[in-house]
Amino acid sequence: MTESTATPEEWNTLSRPVPEWFQNAPFGIFIHWGAYSVPAWAEPIGALGTIEDREWFTHNPYAEWYYNTIRIAGSPAQRHHRDVFGGEDYDAFLDQWKAEQFDSADWVELFKSAGADYVVPTTKHHDGIALWDAPGTGERNTVHRGPRRDLIGEIARAVEDKGLKLGLYYSGGLDWHVRPFPPHTTSESVHDTSRPKDTGYAEYAYNHVVDLVDKYRPHILWNDINWPDAGKHFGEDGLGTLFQHFYSAVPDGVVNDRWGATHQDYGTSEYEAARENESESEWENCRGIGFSFGYNQVEGPEQSLTGQQLARHLTDVVSRGGHFLLNVGPRADGTIPEIQRQALTDLGHWMAAAKQYLVGARPLEDAPVADQGDAWVRWVDHGTEVVAFVDSQGEAGHVLLSLGGRQFDPANATMEGTGGTIEVKDENVEVTLSPGRFGPVIVRIPRA
Repeated sequence: MTESTATPEEWNTLSRPVPEWFQNAPFGIFIHWGAYSVPAWAEPIGALGTIEDREWFTHNPYAEWYYNTIRIAGSPAQRHHRDVFGGEDYDAFLDQWKAEQFDSADWVELFKSAGADYVVPTTKHHDGIALWDAPGTGERNTVHRGPRRDLIGEIARAVEDKGLKLGLYYSGGLDWHVRPFPPHTTSESVHDTSRPKDTGYAEYAYNHVVDLVDKYRPHILWNDINWPDAGKHFGEDGLGTLFQHFYSAVPDGVVNDRWGATHQDYGTSEYEAARENESESEWENCRGIGFSFGYNQVEGPEQSLTGQQLARHLTDVVSRGGHFLLNVGPRADGTIPEIQRQALTDLGHWMAAAKQYLVGARPLEDAPVADQGDAWVRWVDHGTEVVAFVDSQGEAGHVLLSLGGRQFDPANATMEGTGGTIEVKDENVEVTLSPGRFGPVIVRIPRA
């Protein structure tokens, strides 16, 4: 085939079992870092999926969308850009982005200590600026301008050195530089009417992703928005051919679901959006520590999740059968903001004990429920035992795990680590939560 869209039967030829490593990788780190990290500005109005289109785009809380938001007439970002930067061309930020304190080994050590299994940096976001010497970009990349470094190469080596899996994000669906459109003000314009669909852009994107596969051998291809329609085929420069090339180079690699109606290994949700994809057999939820992916200097503690809240979110996602991809947004100089670093460090303290019960965990069918309104309990099936992660809204409290009539052995229940105590009452387990604990406590209950 050449430019016609492949049939569902042809896409189905790519179907394959999800590799075991991915099934057993509950937690990943996303990295959004780019020229947008220089202005580092957005309105922190809330989470994707909770805000109506017109307000969302005009007041976009995603700092990585700065180039789009400043072009929306009358937007606060446009006023901010005029007042602070004199309305200068967006590409000036590429030259101001120096990454002078960037230390990839330090980043990945932090991610690994937080319990991450895989790391997914952005290689090219919607602004079209590549973080490696991408073919066809001329000097508009970080090797020739700004940092003057192959940032993807440095991250990839650090990820490999620490024994984690590498994923690579690529914006196949939008490129505001190569294919400029009017600013997006609706979801329809993003996903359909104002995204490039032509053959030339399909070839451009194909060459980029093939180059990423050949240079860095990622285990995850994480595309965003869609793929140009003219490239949805199995011919030369076609998406089907790209998938075949990727699986040949990395037999245990996986691809996400943001390539249009073509092929996927797993589904994705984002904050509160696309939650319907969480019914897929394999799925991943992504979000930032705050409301933005790119670093946003406006965000503070009130918009940011703590390590304890991250522990809950991760546990909730895993208990429902998903993976959690948590974003980090570094500053332009390459440092990770303290509020993000602290959250990851705190999460890591909890994960030191908890991760072994998240790896390989599956949702527990007909899970028991707690009997208190302020109790927070999530269950996972861990083969020969079930595991309850227990917390409450208050500093301390009692949570009764009602197990009666189930094929469990509460008499031999144990608590992992500190943070509370347990007492068997009839066929149930009462958990007493200690004040000052960090994160959900872990209760292991053997199967009868």
